[in-house]
Amino acid sequence: MIEIKAKLKAARAAYMVEVKGRLPLPFAARQQRGLKAKLDSGEEVVLNLPRGEVLRGGDLVTASDGRVIEVVAKTEKLLHVECKRPADLARIAYDLGNRHVPVLVGDGFLRLAAEPALAEALKKKGATVSEVEVPFEPDAVGAHEHAAEGHGGEAHGHGHPHHHGHHHGHEHKH
Repeated sequence: MIEIKAKLKAARAAYMVEVKGRLPLPFAARQQRGLKAKLDSGEEVVLNLPRGEVLRGGDLVTASDGRVIEVVAKTEKLLHVECKRPADLARIAYDLGNRHVPVLVGDGFLRLAAEPALAEALKKKGATVSEVEVPFEPDAVGAHEHAAEGHGGEAHGHGHPHHHGHHHGHEHKH
């Protein structure tokens, strides 16, 4: 079985890279270690990337046989959330962030993985919730991508309770 162990860190345009395969995955699968998946050619691969590494659509990864493979963000069912007032949408985004729910923040909307219980809770908060089927590329995914989000290169988790009163939008180290 082909093993994928590393993501190319250089910009795609930096080298003449020949892509020899595509790996379509939904967002949840793009952050799992040890995941068995199939290239669009049908070949089986196993993802053994470093812990905490998150793949994005368009990322290039190297396979154990020397090939470079492109990661494709697969279309999936998402909740599309809108509110009449921007402040209500901001409150919902803040609440979802405190719960470490991966969210795509758009211009006047939020998108997140489709979960019926969450959809009902959002509707109770006055949101208009619909389902869409599109690739999911959330803005940040909690502790998994903190190193890329300006935390001085120190990745960390959040073990503190959610009533702590500090905001996740600023730099901090634990």
